[in-house]
Amino acid sequence: SAVSKPPWLRQKQPVVMGILNLTPDSFSDGGELVRVDDVLRRAERMVTDGAALLDLGAVSTRPGAPEVSEEEELRRLLPALDAVLREGFGAVSVDTFRPAVARAALRAGASMINDVYGARQPGMLKVLGEHKPWVCVMHMKGSPQTMQKGAIAYQDVVEQVAAWLDESAGAVVAAGVPQDCVLVDPGIGFGKTDAHNLALTLGCQRLASRTGCAVLYGASRKSIIGRLAAVDAPKKRLPGSLSLLGGAYRSGARVFRVHDVEETVQFLALERALLEANDLAAAYQ
Repeated sequence: SAVSKPPWLRQKQPVVMGILNLTPDSFSDGGELVRVDDVLRRAERMVTDGAALLDLGAVSTRPGAPEVSEEEELRRLLPALDAVLREGFGAVSVDTFRPAVARAALRAGASMINDVYGARQPGMLKVLGEHKPWVCVMHMKGSPQTMQKGAIAYQDVVEQVAAWLDESAGAVVAAGVPQDCVLVDPGIGFGKTDAHNLALTLGCQRLASRTGCAVLYGASRKSIIGRLAAVDAPKKRLPGSLSLLGGAYRSGARVFRVHDVEETVQFLALERALLEANDLAAAYQ
C-alpha cells in the first residue's frame, strides 16, 4: 500500500528517475535492453550513479510508434521487472497505460505506475484504487500514433494541461490513492509544438500549484532538442537535455525522468546549490 509520501520525495532535493526501455524500437535506445542481464547491468549503474528510482517500460510511446499487444508487453516486462526487484535496486516504476499490465506489475512488487494516458483507460482507476501505488499521470493529446499529426492548437497550453492533469490526478485520488503519492507530468513532446513544450517547461510551478502534486518532467534526448539545436542523433542530445531540465527545475519540477543519470545528478546538485545561494543572497538584501 502507498505511504503518505514517497521517501524519495520527502527530501527537498530533486529526484532522478532512470529510464529502462525494454523495447526494440524506442527512439533513443531501442533494442539495447532485450536481455535481462543487460537490464540488470544498466539498472545497477543507474542506481550507483544516483537514480532514486527506475522506470521500466515495455511499449514505445514515441510519435508514430506501432501498437503492441498486451501479451507482448507482459512478455517483455515481467522477467525484467522480477529480476530488478530481486536484486533490490530500490523503488521501481512501470511505464504502462494498460490496467492488466499495471495489476501484474503491482502484484510483482512495483511501487509506481507511470501512465502516459493519465489513468484514463477503462479499468485503470480500479487497479490503482485497489493497490494504492505511487502514480504519475501524464498529459497526452491523442495517442502515440496520432499525437503529432495535423494542427496542434491550445488557447493557453499551460492552463489547459494543468486543468487536464488536475482532473486526472483528482480521479486517482478519488479512487483511493493518497494525493501525496500522485505526480503529474506535462508530457513534453506528446501532442505539443516546440513552443508548447517550452511554455510547459517554464510553467511547472503553475502545474504544481493547480494540481497540488509534484511535477515529474521528462525531456531527455527528445526531438525538440534535435530541432532547436540541430542535433540528429538522440544520444548526442545530453547538453540540450540538461538545459531543458534546468529550466524545469528552476520553474518548479522536482522529479526528472532521464537516460543519463550520472550527468543529471551532477547537474542538479549544482542547480540546487545555485538556487540556495540565490535565496541566501536575497535574504541579506
